[in-house]
Amino acid sequence: MTMLNATASGLNPVTLSGRFVRLEPLGSEHAEELAQAAGEDRTSFGLTTVPEGVEGARRYIERARQAVGHEVPFAVRRLGDERVVGSTRFLDLDVFSWPAPIPAAGGTGPTPSDHLPPTVAEIGATWYAASAQRTAVNTESKLLLLSHAFEVWGVIRVSFKTDARNQASRRAIERLGAQFEGIRRAHVPAIDGTIRDSAYFSILRDEWPSARAGLMARLDREY
Repeated sequence: MTMLNATASGLNPVTLSGRFVRLEPLGSEHAEELAQAAGEDRTSFGLTTVPEGVEGARRYIERARQAVGHEVPFAVRRLGDERVVGSTRFLDLDVFSWPAPIPAAGGTGPTPSDHLPPTVAEIGATWYAASAQRTAVNTESKLLLLSHAFEVWGVIRVSFKTDARNQASRRAIERLGAQFEGIRRAHVPAIDGTIRDSAYFSILRDEWPSARAGLMARLDREY
């Protein structure tokens, strides 16, 4: 795994590379490839926000880049054919300090930076082209992200959430070694126009070695 940094302030863009995938900082140059990936077969995207068409991909990328500071979005490139096959990101990055200060407006701490890395993180907004689903792409993408969060930033928790109705997503999160925390009811608007209940999961720092071993074993089986 390699981490490559650039720029001079905040959380520098980082590229994470493994055997099967390379996670690249999401940028406008990915729009056409992202649209192609999303257009392979959209039947599995019923409960997931996925861009449609090149203009939709450009808007998706722009919205992701507007959340700079507390989000870090990536394009997922499959190394076997050098194709972009989806997207994922770090979300809700936050910095805690002890003793705990009075919360800032909005309930968040300072903006994370390379000098003040996140204390907690979420991994989400993940989707893959039909040809990349149920392959080593997701296993290694999550391994790279979790390794960066726990081993580079030193976070105490990585969380995941999904529409409570999305059983496939819930099973996939559990296979990462994440523990189910519960359901947050009437949490946010769903993409189908209903009000979504969200299922929450997490991996804590002391659970990471076991989860990492499980992901490595899965990756070896999928290789």
